[in-house]
Amino acid sequence: MALLYSILVWAGAGYVLLCILFYFGQDLFFFRPERLPHWFTYQYPFPFTEVNFDMEDGGVVNALHFRVPNSKGVVFYIKGNSRSIKGWGKFARDFVGKGYDFFILDFRGFGKSRGRRTENILYADLQQVYKWLATEYGEERIVLYGRSLGSGLATRIASWNHPRMLILDCPYYSFLYQIRQYAFLLPVRWLLRYHIRTDQFIRKVHCPVHILHGRKDRLIPYRQSEMLQTLAPGNIRLYAIEGAGHNNLPNFPEYHDLLYDILHEALEYSTLK
Repeated sequence: MALLYSILVWAGAGYVLLCILFYFGQDLFFFRPERLPHWFTYQYPFPFTEVNFDMEDGGVVNALHFRVPNSKGVVFYIKGNSRSIKGWGKFARDFVGKGYDFFILDFRGFGKSRGRRTENILYADLQQVYKWLATEYGEERIVLYGRSLGSGLATRIASWNHPRMLILDCPYYSFLYQIRQYAFLLPVRWLLRYHIRTDQFIRKVHCPVHILHGRKDRLIPYRQSEMLQTLAPGNIRLYAIEGAGHNNLPNFPEYHDLLYDILHEALEYSTLK
């Protein structure tokens, strides 16, 4: 009996320790930033300007703004959870080549962006930048594009505003749902500091929503996009990229064909309005 009690005590202590490690270490698990010195110089084959946003709490958000002559609008690209815009800026080619300006930023703690990062701070930073873009272009010329982690963040911003269109690239049903698949033994709902409820936000999005997802995505299974579509079937179109995984959609010609058609449709939609 004493042995069983001792085993239960040690097991309980181990479980509590695991919960503590998860709670305090989740930023290290979920975010894989690449930090850049303030003097770092970005280099791309397309014309761009570097923009810095000073936030009210003292944080700084660094961004890149790619422009093309007589642009059809701007794609506000909200990236995934790794590296910095030093590498992500390459995706500008997928949009400037289709006649759109391209805007991308680094979350706090990534690249040259600095300051404390929380879920609400992420939303607030993105909303402030969105409002800046709205003054530059008008909301009817903004296409929100959310990739992986950025899909839930983009959906939150779309639910607060009226962009021309929302495009989601390999989205999750909710960050809470995604993490619970891997940490099902933990009380994730109470430990998680980033819930990012895409499932709740997407119900409040009034602009057209397009979802692109690889059939062989093992990190965020295609099934999660199917679940999102059921929440607003009249407003969400889902496109499966056969053979694609989580990180290689741009390697498939079908992705670029779909993207061209979606952006062209967005232009026609704004013209009709």
